[in-house]
Amino acid sequence: MQNDFCQGGALAVKDGDSVVPTLNLVIDASIRANLPVFFTRDWHPANHCSFRAQGGPWPPHCVQGTRGAELHPELRIPPGAPILNKGSDPSKEAYSGFQGTDLKERLSRLGVKEIFLGGLTTDYCVKESTLDARKAGLVVHIMQDAIKGVNAHPDDSSVALQTMRSAGADMIDSRKAIEAISGA
Repeated sequence: MQNDFCQGGALAVKDGDSVVPTLNLVIDASIRANLPVFFTRDWHPANHCSFRAQGGPWPPHCVQGTRGAELHPELRIPPGAPILNKGSDPSKEAYSGFQGTDLKERLSRLGVKEIFLGGLTTDYCVKESTLDARKAGLVVHIMQDAIKGVNAHPDDSSVALQTMRSAGADMIDSRKAIEAISGA
């Protein structure tokens, strides 16, 4: 949920901002249940391989230290919540929150077996994070009302949702996530 993926950003997702209130409700429920909340973000150097100037598919976005790389200002970030940077190696793409981070190890140390995932973008970061979480043996719940896709091609998000389902991810809405979290 970085500024560059939201309205007015360098790689804005249509209606991307609209998932912030939903995510905040889930974050609040997690805090009340004393469950960990993790944030991942793109943290690209100015010469990142994914940028068009270096032959990649995207305009420059989420460049380290810029306003575009900051998390959305209305997103509730609990004090002490980990913010994991990905995509900081200029020569490597990193869509998954597990790629180039210690997220898997952190979750394992906490005994986490099940995650609720939301954010941007359905067709890249959400999908790849889901696939890596499933490979790590985690139960994954995708909150369909808390994700949006960039849809570089018209069917990208629907294909991504099917790919995640095929990998064993559960599709739910945030209301069910909050019920499950509150019962934890």
